Amino acid sequence: MEVTDAPCAVMNRLPEGFLGCPADKLVDLLPGPTLFDLPGRDPDPLFVSTLLHGNEYSGLDAMQAVLRRHAARGLPRSLLFFVGNIRAAAANLRTLPGERDYNRVWPGTLYSDEPQAEMARWVYDYAARRGLFASIDIHNNTGFNPHYSCVTKLEPKFIALAQLFSRVVVHFQRPVGTHAAAFANLCPSITVECGKAGAGSATEHAIELVEAALSIAHLPDHAPAPHDVDLLRTYAIVKPPEDSSFSFDGTPADFMFRADIDRQNFSELASGASFGSARPGMKLEMLPGDGDDHAPGEYFSYAGGKITLARPAIPAMLTVDPRAVKQDCLCYLMHRIGMDGARL
Repeated sequence: MEVTDAPCAVMNRLPEGFLGCPADKLVDLLPGPTLFDLPGRDPDPLFVSTLLHGNEYSGLDAMQAVLRRHAARGLPRSLLFFVGNIRAAAANLRTLPGERDYNRVWPGTLYSDEPQAEMARWVYDYAARRGLFASIDIHNNTGFNPHYSCVTKLEPKFIALAQLFSRVVVHFQRPVGTHAAAFANLCPSITVECGKAGAGSATEHAIELVEAALSIAHLPDHAPAPHDVDLLRTYAIVKPPEDSSFSFDGTPADFMFRADIDRQNFSELASGASFGSARPGMKLEMLPGDGDDHAPGEYFSYAGGKITLARPAIPAMLTVDPRAVKQDCLCYLMHRIGMDGARL
């Protein structure tokens, strides 16, 4: 079966040359976003999503390696393998100018009338008909972060799937329209952050995760022991105002962030921790990250032009890549929680 006249192409075999094709050359091989529907010995499929961001290619590299390993004997579990924004990958960009982020357009999105959302809804509906075992969305990031998993539900099977990748698990509700949030309505679903694209450890770790998910028969439905998981929740998303300027190298701007700001990721920062400096009257935008529509409160002080934490927090995804900040955010601020969702 091959479908090429739908919002997303569907193929039940890999085109010649695919397993050795780099991300930036996929536009020469595939018609656009493509879903590979591949059989395995266990008929309940694992869904794996890659290249939702075109410059985050460790997931593609990992899946090519997994498929090469199983080329002769076949897959232990059926696989729905989605390859997303190949045009952005050709330009080595997260997303192309003028188009929506491919990880903000899944069911639950704010942009349901746009073409990318139509494509995502079609893929979601196709997967829903198949009775998924689990779903994994593989990403990279630009700052110094440990490898970690993200979930939208604090249910034992979600945590168990996340633990196949890392004991560090982040619970989030915002942003909306993510692949993980949509597929959480179908099956245990996670996003994994594999560190920087191009790092061998990123690809190898993603390979280990996918191999484990393809091989296990079931996910446990009991809560993990507290010492087996380091569970955090996103409480705030931090962004420079859209019309503001910022720098990381000391260039005069509305916000002049520390050059080493991304070294603070996943550190338990105390009140007073420095993020840089700001011009008088400038403040960072604070968006809710925990599903609560109320503002998350003020996390920063701007006294004397210095940007410092006003209360303890654990940052994630801090980056010194200006393009990543503009397209996504400066960082997320987190706190530790228990399996009941309560802050510790």
